[in-house]
Amino acid sequence: MSQNKSGCLPSTLLVALIVSVILNIAFFAGRSAKMLRTSIQPSLPNQLTEEVIAPPTGEHTGKKIAVISVRGLISTAEPGDVGESGLDDLIVELKQAREDSAVAAVVLRIDSPGGEVTASDMLYEEVVKTRKIKPVVVSMDAVAASGGYYVACAGSYLFAHETSITGSIGVIMQSVNYQKVLDKVGLEVLTFKSGAFKDLLNGARELTEAEREYVQGLIDQSYSRFVGIVARERHLEESTLRAGVADGRIVSGTDAIKEHLVDAVGGFDQALEKARELGKAPGAAAVRYTMPLAFSKLLHFLSESPTKGAKVEVDFGGRFSSRLKAGRLYFVSPVMAP
Repeated sequence: MSQNKSGCLPSTLLVALIVSVILNIAFFAGRSAKMLRTSIQPSLPNQLTEEVIAPPTGEHTGKKIAVISVRGLISTAEPGDVGESGLDDLIVELKQAREDSAVAAVVLRIDSPGGEVTASDMLYEEVVKTRKIKPVVVSMDAVAASGGYYVACAGSYLFAHETSITGSIGVIMQSVNYQKVLDKVGLEVLTFKSGAFKDLLNGARELTEAEREYVQGLIDQSYSRFVGIVARERHLEESTLRAGVADGRIVSGTDAIKEHLVDAVGGFDQALEKARELGKAPGAAAVRYTMPLAFSKLLHFLSESPTKGAKVEVDFGGRFSSRLKAGRLYFVSPVMAP
């Protein structure tokens, strides 16, 4: 019996040693990932590598078309590969495309139901900066609605598939009122506040009329900016927009043409050809940006993964299943209703 115990001891020690080594590797890799991200951040942009997704054709001038994708919820809360957020990543890509003299034009592929008002506006401004230097052709995929359309308006030329969902020009803010539930179970929320609006959108009570007016004022303010941008960029009358398609409705690519929200029906190939035309770069290759160090992604993953009490979560809905957060203004399409 003692021989069996002594025989098991080396195996137990070996397993413990292996586990210890793995935990230490994860710990130091996590620290290294954070140090690596800090060290590469000051040198960005112009540090993203390029992947050719469409080779040059015929006689080309050595120019290239940068393809940048806007996918999922436009938000500062979505994690990024290069910056703190996915929005930061897009800003880095657009800046690199602007500053690279070999980039003749940009194709902005959008598959997004929208997102936060501020994030959408920041991205719109970055696209406008790029458009002032070189053409930006927008290629709408399945969805380019609300904040996705807001960003698309900054493009030089807009394509949509016939079946694309776009439009949804509007603003939304949501909250949940659970006062009746509290009443049923006999709970009461006690709130101490410094001002009348400090607990605005408190779900434990009804909104006051003053609060309703105040929130609606915020909505109207953001909506006015949205409609104003669409009217200016698409050369449309604002009053006509307000009385028609700018009531929050979603439209297909076919109807978007009729409403003058896009310039043409077509897919990525058509958008690429238009970018070559506008950029005066016939036959130019198409490239997309990728992380400069693939290993850094692994380090970042290890740094974000807990080593204690770890769990695996499976999201069957993907990024589009993200919930709208109470108290935030959104340009978001009803196709992504929570």
